[in-house]
Amino acid sequence: MDVKQYMADVGRKARQASRAMAAADTGVKNQALLATAAAIESSRAALIAANKQDMDNGVANGLDAALLDRLELTDARIDTMIEGLHQVASLTDPVGEITDLSYRPSGIQVGSMRVPLGVIGIIYESRPNVTVEAASLCLKSGNATILRGGSEAIHSNQAIAACIEQGLKAVSLPAEAVQVIETTDRAAVGELITMPEFVDVVVPRGGKGLIERISKDATVTVIKHLDGICHVYIDDQADLDKAYAIAMNSKTHRYGTCNTMETLLVAEAVAASILPRLAEGYQQAGVELRGCEQTRAIITDAVAATEEDWNTEYLAPVLSIKVVPGLDQAIEHINQYSSQHTDTIVSENYTRGRRFIREVDSSSVMINASTRFADGFEYGLGAEIGISTDKIHARGPVGLEGLTSQKYVVLGDGHVRT
Repeated sequence: MDVKQYMADVGRKARQASRAMAAADTGVKNQALLATAAAIESSRAALIAANKQDMDNGVANGLDAALLDRLELTDARIDTMIEGLHQVASLTDPVGEITDLSYRPSGIQVGSMRVPLGVIGIIYESRPNVTVEAASLCLKSGNATILRGGSEAIHSNQAIAACIEQGLKAVSLPAEAVQVIETTDRAAVGELITMPEFVDVVVPRGGKGLIERISKDATVTVIKHLDGICHVYIDDQADLDKAYAIAMNSKTHRYGTCNTMETLLVAEAVAASILPRLAEGYQQAGVELRGCEQTRAIITDAVAATEEDWNTEYLAPVLSIKVVPGLDQAIEHINQYSSQHTDTIVSENYTRGRRFIREVDSSSVMINASTRFADGFEYGLGAEIGISTDKIHARGPVGLEGLTSQKYVVLGDGHVRT
């Protein structure tokens, strides 16, 4: 296969399909989503058979247990895919919404209209359910999409793509509106991220290495976050019961997610009161603790933290802890070491909480809540294409609105400028 020519053909078809998608009304897009859900339901056996091929290949190629778990399609996961399609169909369609319409002194009306981005390339690893999630969000927001899943899930993704194609054809939308790359050649990724004439935005979903490579090499705009070095700060005016619950949940609810706490900051005035209790809870959960000198004076079996620890996203049962004099030093530490993903303060002091959310420069900033809430579904977006720590266009969980842009619209009645 000539990968360059193949990808150019895919891009050309996607660009053409994007025009039809931009013009599609909400009802048609919803019908396509529901028809896709029905196709997945009727294709369960084919999906599981295709996934078995990938699972068998994964075992033969030595994939570790965690990757095999992410790769596996079970009946329960297929149920979740179907439910997700129904949920996206029920979401409000942002496309075409006009806001801030106002009259100007000239008599014209000026407002902003939400419009699709166009063609979205999505690069991801392992999980075949991402194929459905990404396709459904792009479809509902009026975009065409090019999906490049990991080579380990090629058979599963192709089987899912066939279901999506059925859903699109059922309502006479172009099948090319959702294209899953058929080759496992890595050169396809290089082509996808350097086709600005066909692709408007690229969204990488995967490990830091993948995202760094795409960000470095892409000539197409990238929506991304590199890592999730998330913090919880326990203030000296915190309710310590709330602090315990939030600090435990932020770390132990799930270890491998980007919104899991990696560094705990504790005001020195309450450190001796809360840290022994937390240490016991973390010990029971099997979490390794790495602390500053003051932390280790209280938690004697904690490992000495290094400068590297403050810069590390563990994605594992490991937590770094630092005792700080107060709010000023907590904010300073977070703004120095945070990846600008999610950071939270636990405090009963309203003024301090307001200051924290104003001065901490992250895409999600919280008061008295677990970092694990930084999620599109939890934010009421229905689903998310990913989380962005960029500062232009989309920031935080990226849902339907994040997959659109705005253009100015002007309404006149024969108006001319004088």
